[in-house]
Amino acid sequence: MTDILRSGRAYGFSRLLGLMCLSVLLLASPHLAQAQFKSTKPEARVEYWQSRLASMEAQLADKQGLSQYRLVLLGDSITDFFLMGDNLWFPGVRNGRSVWDATFAGGDPALKAINLGISGDRIEHMLYRIQPKDQGGLGQLDHPSLKPDYVVILAGINNSWASETPADTSILAGVKALVASVHARQPKARIILQSLMPTQEVARTKDIVIPVNRELKAFAEQGPQKAYITFVDLYPHFLTAEGAQNSALFYDGLHPSEAGYAVWRDVLVAAIAADRAR
Repeated sequence: MTDILRSGRAYGFSRLLGLMCLSVLLLASPHLAQAQFKSTKPEARVEYWQSRLASMEAQLADKQGLSQYRLVLLGDSITDFFLMGDNLWFPGVRNGRSVWDATFAGGDPALKAINLGISGDRIEHMLYRIQPKDQGGLGQLDHPSLKPDYVVILAGINNSWASETPADTSILAGVKALVASVHARQPKARIILQSLMPTQEVARTKDIVIPVNRELKAFAEQGPQKAYITFVDLYPHFLTAEGAQNSALFYDGLHPSEAGYAVWRDVLVAAIAADRAR
């Protein structure tokens, strides 16, 4: 009987102790959890494009590394996300990083590339980035060690939002200015001028993308600039048999999926090989 009483008292004490510990943990846990929230700590606001630009500028400061690049890709988010693996905003979506690493990271020195794409950039922002520093720009193509064989341009789709009127004429004028600025900065490099890709929006594609692509092709194939420009028509490679955007190659109606980047890579590499063989 005594053993039973002792056992009962021991059990009661253990239970009381456990409840006390639990109470302490319950009181403390909100504070422990709170300490893990980013929202509880001061942090300067840095937008994605700002961190991307800072990373790019650090890469451009590596004079020895710059001499190895045979390709420069200039563009907006579509170019930028060639470097992104898991998408930062769409869980489960993968962008073009694995494709980039397999082709443009230096395995083939003739295709080693530097990516100068920044998400959100309009044509005017690219113009600012390559404008010489003594003219107020960032001078991204003016580094003496940077001597690419090709500058690859994909620009203009962002100018179809909040656009000037008429949008297609504005985009065409901007791309022409961009080509002229690139050629002035890198006169020995050939320019690969790419068409816009189809969008999921039928009206945007019909009223802006298709007319711009038609005029870009004509621009690249006539006049003195045809001596240093090769036009690459990406548009048909991203369509279904019915002529609509191939949704299997995009994840949001605008940006290529990993499969889309593989298609783009194949078209671009083939175009460069053909141009080199001319």
